[in-house]
Amino acid sequence: MNVEISRMTRADIESVIDIEKASFTTPWSRYAFLAELYENKRARYFVARENTEEQVTGYVGIWLILGEAHITNIAVHPDFRRRGIGEKLMLAAIDYSESQGIDAITLEVRASNIGARRLYEKLGFVSVGIRPRYYHDDGEDAVIMWRNQTSK
Repeated sequence: MNVEISRMTRADIESVIDIEKASFTTPWSRYAFLAELYENKRARYFVARENTEEQVTGYVGIWLILGEAHITNIAVHPDFRRRGIGEKLMLAAIDYSESQGIDAITLEVRASNIGARRLYEKLGFVSVGIRPRYYHDDGEDAVIMWRNQTSK
Protein backbone atom coordinates (compact mmCIF):
# COMPACT_ATOMS: atom_id res chain seq x y z
CA MET A 1 0.00 0.00 0.00
CA ASN A 2 1.33 3.38 -1.01
CA VAL A 3 -0.07 6.41 0.81
CA GLU A 4 0.67 9.84 -0.60
CA ILE A 5 0.36 12.89 1.66
CA SER A 6 -0.10 16.38 0.19
CA ARG A 7 -1.34 19.81 1.23
CA MET A 8 -5.12 20.10 1.22
CA THR A 9 -6.59 22.24 -1.55
CA ARG A 10 -10.05 23.58 -2.30
CA ALA A 11 -10.57 20.61 -4.64
CA ASP A 12 -10.25 18.26 -1.64
CA ILE A 13 -12.99 19.91 0.44
CA GLU A 14 -15.91 17.75 -0.72
CA SER A 15 -14.02 14.53 0.08
CA VAL A 16 -12.96 15.92 3.45
CA ILE A 17 -16.60 16.86 4.23
CA ASP A 18 -17.63 13.27 3.39
CA ILE A 19 -14.97 11.94 5.78
CA GLU A 20 -16.13 14.40 8.46
CA LYS A 21 -19.74 13.27 8.16
CA ALA A 22 -18.74 9.60 8.28
CA SER A 23 -16.46 10.12 11.28
CA PHE A 24 -18.00 12.65 13.67
CA THR A 25 -21.39 13.33 15.21
CA THR A 26 -20.75 17.08 14.89
CA PRO A 27 -18.78 17.47 11.66
CA TRP A 28 -17.09 20.68 10.63
CA SER A 29 -18.83 22.63 7.89
CA ARG A 30 -17.57 23.42 4.41
CA TYR A 31 -17.20 27.03 5.52
CA ALA A 32 -15.02 25.99 8.48
CA PHE A 33 -12.58 24.17 6.19
CA LEU A 34 -12.55 27.01 3.66
CA ALA A 35 -11.82 29.46 6.48
CA GLU A 36 -8.99 27.22 7.68
CA LEU A 37 -7.47 27.07 4.20
CA TYR A 38 -7.86 30.71 3.21
CA GLU A 39 -8.28 32.84 6.33
CA ASN A 40 -6.37 31.17 9.16
CA LYS A 41 -2.69 31.97 8.57
CA ARG A 42 -1.73 29.54 11.35
CA ALA A 43 -3.53 26.53 9.85
CA ARG A 44 -1.98 23.78 7.73
CA TYR A 45 -4.03 20.86 6.40
CA PHE A 46 -2.85 17.70 4.70
CA VAL A 47 -4.73 14.93 2.91
CA ALA A 48 -3.90 11.29 2.23
CA ARG A 49 -4.52 9.36 -0.94
CA GLU A 50 -3.96 5.62 -1.08
CA ASN A 51 -2.11 4.26 -4.12
CA THR A 52 -2.12 7.77 -5.64
CA GLU A 53 -5.84 7.52 -6.45
CA GLU A 54 -7.87 10.68 -6.71
CA GLN A 55 -9.99 9.85 -3.68
CA VAL A 56 -8.97 11.49 -0.42
CA THR A 57 -8.85 8.79 2.25
CA GLY A 58 -7.98 10.94 5.27
CA TYR A 59 -6.84 14.33 6.46
CA VAL A 60 -5.12 16.09 9.35
CA GLY A 61 -5.12 19.73 10.41
CA ILE A 62 -2.66 21.62 12.57
CA TRP A 63 -2.35 25.13 13.91
CA LEU A 64 1.10 26.62 14.43
CA ILE A 65 0.89 29.01 17.36
CA LEU A 66 3.76 30.66 19.25
CA GLY A 67 6.26 27.88 18.67
CA GLU A 68 3.78 25.07 19.31
CA ALA A 69 1.57 22.97 17.07
CA HIS A 70 -1.98 21.94 17.86
CA ILE A 71 -3.56 19.03 15.99
CA THR A 72 -7.04 20.40 15.31
CA ASN A 73 -8.53 17.33 13.70
CA ILE A 74 -7.65 14.07 12.03
CA ALA A 75 -9.88 11.49 10.38
CA VAL A 76 -9.66 8.57 7.98
CA HIS A 77 -12.64 7.46 5.93
CA PRO A 78 -14.21 4.35 7.54
CA ASP A 79 -13.57 2.30 4.37
CA PHE A 80 -9.83 2.95 4.65
CA ARG A 81 -9.18 2.58 8.39
CA ARG A 82 -6.70 0.12 9.91
CA ARG A 83 -4.28 0.56 6.99
CA GLY A 84 -1.79 2.93 8.63
CA ILE A 85 -3.18 6.07 6.98
CA GLY A 86 -3.83 7.83 10.28
CA GLU A 87 -0.27 7.16 11.40
CA LYS A 88 1.14 8.50 8.12
CA LEU A 89 -1.00 11.63 8.46
CA MET A 90 0.20 12.16 12.03
CA LEU A 91 3.82 11.65 10.98
CA ALA A 92 3.34 14.20 8.19
CA ALA A 93 1.96 16.72 10.70
CA ILE A 94 4.83 16.04 13.10
CA ASP A 95 7.45 16.28 10.33
CA TYR A 96 5.96 19.51 9.01
CA SER A 97 5.82 21.03 12.49
CA GLU A 98 9.43 20.09 13.18
CA SER A 99 10.49 21.51 9.79
CA GLN A 100 9.04 24.82 10.99
CA GLY A 101 11.18 24.74 14.15
CA ILE A 102 8.37 23.46 16.36
CA ASP A 103 9.10 20.66 18.78
CA ALA A 104 6.00 20.72 21.01
CA ILE A 105 2.72 19.36 19.64
CA THR A 106 -0.57 18.98 21.47
CA LEU A 107 -4.00 17.50 20.81
CA GLU A 108 -7.20 16.49 22.55
CA VAL A 109 -8.72 13.06 22.07
CA ARG A 110 -11.91 11.50 23.37
CA ALA A 111 -11.24 9.55 26.55
CA SER A 112 -13.08 6.58 25.01
CA ASN A 113 -11.01 6.57 21.80
CA ILE A 114 -8.49 3.97 22.95
CA GLY A 115 -7.26 3.19 19.41
CA ALA A 116 -6.35 6.81 18.71
CA ARG A 117 -4.76 7.22 22.12
CA ARG A 118 -2.56 4.16 21.50
CA LEU A 119 -1.49 5.54 18.14
CA TYR A 120 -0.59 8.91 19.68
CA GLU A 121 1.35 7.19 22.46
CA LYS A 122 3.22 5.14 19.84
CA LEU A 123 4.21 8.45 18.21
CA GLY A 124 5.57 9.89 21.46
CA PHE A 125 2.53 11.73 22.85
CA VAL A 126 1.92 11.53 26.58
CA SER A 127 -1.29 12.21 28.52
CA VAL A 128 -0.99 15.29 30.71
CA GLY A 129 -4.54 16.01 31.79
CA ILE A 130 -8.27 15.93 31.18
CA ARG A 131 -10.65 18.55 29.79
CA PRO A 132 -13.90 17.64 31.54
CA ARG A 133 -17.02 17.51 29.32
CA TYR A 134 -15.01 18.87 26.38
CA TYR A 135 -17.15 17.40 23.63
CA HIS A 136 -20.42 19.27 23.16
CA ASP A 137 -22.33 16.44 21.49
CA ASP A 138 -22.24 14.08 24.48
CA GLY A 139 -20.22 15.77 27.21
CA GLU A 140 -17.38 13.27 27.03
CA ASP A 141 -14.04 14.20 28.54
CA ALA A 142 -11.00 14.87 26.36
CA VAL A 143 -7.54 13.62 27.21
CA ILE A 144 -4.89 16.30 26.64
CA MET A 145 -1.75 14.88 25.08
CA TRP A 146 1.61 16.48 24.32
CA ARG A 147 4.62 15.44 22.30
CA ASN A 148 7.94 17.18 22.32
CA GLN A 149 11.52 16.36 21.42
CA THR A 150 12.17 14.88 24.85
CA SER A 151 9.10 12.58 24.78
CA LYS A 152 9.87 10.88 21.45
